[in-house]
Amino acid sequence: MTTSATPARTAGSDELLTLIGHGDQAAFASFYDHTCARTLNLIRRVLKDSAQSEEVAQEVYLELWQHAARFDSGKGSPINWLLTVAHRRAIDRVRASQASRNRDLAIGIRDTAHPFDHVTENVQTSMEYHDARRAMTRLSAKHRAVIELTYDHNLSRAETAERLGIPVNTVKTSLRDGLIALRRQLTAA
Repeated sequence: MTTSATPARTAGSDELLTLIGHGDQAAFASFYDHTCARTLNLIRRVLKDSAQSEEVAQEVYLELWQHAARFDSGKGSPINWLLTVAHRRAIDRVRASQASRNRDLAIGIRDTAHPFDHVTENVQTSMEYHDARRAMTRLSAKHRAVIELTYDHNLSRAETAERLGIPVNTVKTSLRDGLIALRRQLTAA
């Protein structure tokens, strides 16, 4: 008897789904009444949250209403189709929630103010400045003059050339050579 009741119920579900596909509200109400408890229980097992479970169930039944005509009885029963859709929607909600939590965590970590030690930064900057000044004294007078005029006084290469009375190309070469020598001095220190 149980076996004969199942095919009849399946045939009824197939017919209901066909009617739902044609916009029959009474068929939808009947199908909903027969499947809602099982569908909602499946979703609750996945989500563990009643409010979200109800939202997902509503989405599932909306999808059923909108796409019932796509159901192919050759691929399975209406209830299996419905439960597959419900399970997929529930899993999608879990993934979306996890992605949201991960995003919130990442933003929270990014936006958290990290303590900054101004004293250490100032001491380090001061030490680097003194190291650079000490290294500058070891450069030739020509290299030191070109670097100081270009970087300390913010003069262009043409202005530096004019002030020193040398060609611009000589300023460029002296600047390059002076910076290379300065880098060597600083890395040696």
